[in-house]
Amino acid sequence: MTAIDKAKILIIATNGFEQSELEFPRDQLRVKGAEVHVATLDGKAIKGWEGSDWGREAEADAKVSEINSHDYDALVIPGGQINPDLLRVEPAVINLVKDFYNEGKVIAAVCHGPWVLVEAGIVKGREVTSYHSIKTDVINAGGTWVDEPVACDKGIVTSRKPDDLKDFVAKIVEEIEEGQHNRTAA
Repeated sequence: MTAIDKAKILIIATNGFEQSELEFPRDQLRVKGAEVHVATLDGKAIKGWEGSDWGREAEADAKVSEINSHDYDALVIPGGQINPDLLRVEPAVINLVKDFYNEGKVIAAVCHGPWVLVEAGIVKGREVTSYHSIKTDVINAGGTWVDEPVACDKGIVTSRKPDDLKDFVAKIVEEIEEGQHNRTAA
C-alpha cells in the first residue's frame, strides 16, 4: 500500500496528446501530493492537441527508454488520437507497459490510450472502457468493453473521455492506495 502523497507516478506521452487528458491527471495527482513525472520519446517537451488544433506544451522530465518501472507506483497514458497511435509502435513504450503490468502496478489509460494496452497484450480477459471508436480494437484483443466513465480490473484503470477525468483520477488514487495487484504476466 502506498499513500497518494508518497506515490511516484509516471505519465508517458508524445506530441498530439489530448490536452486535458495529460494536464488534468498530472495536476490533480500533484495537488494530492504525488510526485508526477512526464516521460516522452526523446525526453523533450511535447505539444498537446486541443479541439481542432495544436495546444500547449508539456515539459518532459525524462526519456521513456531511460525509465525503470521499479521507480514508480503507477503509469498513466493520456489519449487523443495522435499520441497513443504513435506510442503503440515504440518498443520502449510497450516494454515499459509490460514491466508495470508484470510488477502488479497500476496502469491507467484514457480515451484512445487503451490502444497502447492492446498493443502490449494486457487487455485480454479484462474489463476495459475507452473512447467508443476503439471499442472493436479492445474486443478483438480479448477485452470486455464497457460503456462506463471508468472501468477497473486488477489495477488496470481505463476511462472514456475528458468528461470522465475526475472519476478517472479518483480511481487511480484508490488503486495506488490499494497496493500491488496480482495478475498473470503479459
